[in-house]
Amino acid sequence: MVELEAIRIWIVIGLVVVGSFFLTVGTIGLLRLPNVYNRMHATSKPATLGTVSVFLAGFAYFGPGGAGLSSLIGIVFLFLTVPTGAHMISRAAERTGVPFLGSVTWPGKSDDE
Repeated sequence: MVELEAIRIWIVIGLVVVGSFFLTVGTIGLLRLPNVYNRMHATSKPATLGTVSVFLAGFAYFGPGGAGLSSLIGIVFLFLTVPTGAHMISRAAERTGVPFLGSVTWPGKSDDE
């Protein structure tokens, strides 16, 4: 029984580390990418994987009842809302005239370089 507890703790640690990595990558993408479409992609894809990993760590730690069930409901809610939100952001950007592939300049770079 002690071995199963140790395995469960290592699974939780692994899921939290993976989740933290993806959330960090999403944050760096949000800060570094040049336009709204790239930033939207950087926040929707890796942040979703990172958050799902952290939710799964909560499920593995707390079990199938109580807080563990809330983690599973959070995953379902996340998968329903993130794609919808990303779609609405891209649609609003397109309707307001943000160029999709136009002249993209990176932060800190000029067009002369």
